[in-house]
Amino acid sequence: MIEELLPDSVVAVEAYGHDEPEHTTLYPEEAALIAPAVPKRRREFTVVRACARRAMEKLGVPPQPVLPGERGAPRWPAGLTGSMTHCDGYCAAALVRAADLASLGIDAEPHGPLPEGVLESVSLPGERVRLRELAGTYPAVHWDRLLFSAKESVYKAWFPLTGKWLDFTEADIEILVDPARPSGGTLRAELLVPGPLVGGERRGVIEGRWTVQGGLVATSMTVPHA
Repeated sequence: MIEELLPDSVVAVEAYGHDEPEHTTLYPEEAALIAPAVPKRRREFTVVRACARRAMEKLGVPPQPVLPGERGAPRWPAGLTGSMTHCDGYCAAALVRAADLASLGIDAEPHGPLPEGVLESVSLPGERVRLRELAGTYPAVHWDRLLFSAKESVYKAWFPLTGKWLDFTEADIEILVDPARPSGGTLRAELLVPGPLVGGERRGVIEGRWTVQGGLVATSMTVPHA
């Protein structure tokens, strides 16, 4: 699911339900970090790292620990960049050589409405207007959850390039629907704060894709070098 949202240079590995990818054993330093967590959290932590290590192998990089860095962002092996996501019943990791892509972010969420009151805290007034218009045309999609997921993907693509926090209200996201396949389309995030510098150029827009399938909504955002 995630792979179809990403450029060909990106390797994505995912696991559904109780699928167990190869290399599900944690490294000691990872196990120590997650030891106090509840079993569900420990399993998601383990499986998403198994996905990441499988992606490393596909890129010809020896599997190694994935430890959290600043603000919990994963620290990737030298020469790679990537993103991970997990929700109930689904885990995925996407990795790419840093020479091929400046940054990327992925997110998956259960395809259901956000809890009451959450949309107002994570969205801009103009975004809510557009969501109502989309809901009138395509009522089968939970657009509030899709917007939330897109904001998460934007942040995951933004942070490795800036090392700074990005508030939900600091990116204005437009969701575009593919008329031939209304369960998917593209995303355009206009940054409302100075964007990251990539190759000496300040990027004010981050673009991506989305899909709804199998009871999940998934989004991706990518930042090319040029």
